[in-house]
Amino acid sequence: MRAMLFDGSTSFLREQELPDPVPGAGQILIDIHACGVCRTDLHLVDHELGHPKQPVIPGHEIVGTVAGLGVGVTGFVLGDRVGVPWVGHTCGHCRYCLSARENLCDDPRFTGYTIDGGFAERTVADSRYCFHVPEQYSDIEAAPLLCAGLIGYRTLSMAGDAQRIGIYGFGAAAHIVAQVARHQQRTVYAFTRPGDHAAQQLALRLGAAWAGSSAEAPPEELDAALLFAPVGALIPSALRAVAKGGVVVCGGIHMSDVPSFPYAFLWGERRVVSVANLTRDDGLAFMRIAGETRLEIKTTTYPLTDANQALSNLRDGRLTGAAVLAVR
Repeated sequence: MRAMLFDGSTSFLREQELPDPVPGAGQILIDIHACGVCRTDLHLVDHELGHPKQPVIPGHEIVGTVAGLGVGVTGFVLGDRVGVPWVGHTCGHCRYCLSARENLCDDPRFTGYTIDGGFAERTVADSRYCFHVPEQYSDIEAAPLLCAGLIGYRTLSMAGDAQRIGIYGFGAAAHIVAQVARHQQRTVYAFTRPGDHAAQQLALRLGAAWAGSSAEAPPEELDAALLFAPVGALIPSALRAVAKGGVVVCGGIHMSDVPSFPYAFLWGERRVVSVANLTRDDGLAFMRIAGETRLEIKTTTYPLTDANQALSNLRDGRLTGAAVLAVR
């Protein structure tokens, strides 16, 4: 099979021919049709995440069809369309797994990071951590649901019943979660890079009540701010924008250092929390929502061998929506 491989020596993926993987017990073999390119993949190749498998095939927003079944697989049959997310395995016996917090597992494995992922023609995955994908989405549209959608959903969930939602960094995750928030009758305010009028127009078209620069204040106080841009300096800005009792939820796996700020920004029972991974229950709940409504997924498609270009465009902020590799 063809694969794009990261060996840790540079920030560049190299194309390589590799043997087809073989499914073990509980695993499914997947013919990959599409794989999203996530900011986490960019953090990986930019050496901002420690201790990856080396070499590793990145990619954790995988959509394909089941081509083989290992012993003991249930819930999938040959030919099923399947989605593979970031969380690829949890231990099942640590205190977090035993308290319905498997996203915090002490001994996890992650697709495209510590397990080979989807920048390839085939992969294997633990069937217990895979999802059926709503039929109304094409393979290209469905791929970003597997991380941008899932992490966006968990980030929004951590805002509780907040009604006025600010979203900082209007990219792949944000443009999906904004539609989920509107589906739930919440009001959305979108914050983009200064001058990113394309992202602002997309936000307004998707139902945002206001869209502007992250340097601006929203027209009214927020109940919650969701941060998808990996910029620590946005935390003080978001705290200033939320009302007393509000929450700032950081939805990324990596963020630049947070600058010091006056305690007054935090006072008034404001909170800052982070999102770590997801649970399978998150995945099932989000896929139900994605099936109930028709989310508009904005994508830019690249062939598998242009994965480096997709990562470069993401790094430079030249994307609106999500980048997706079309594998077949």
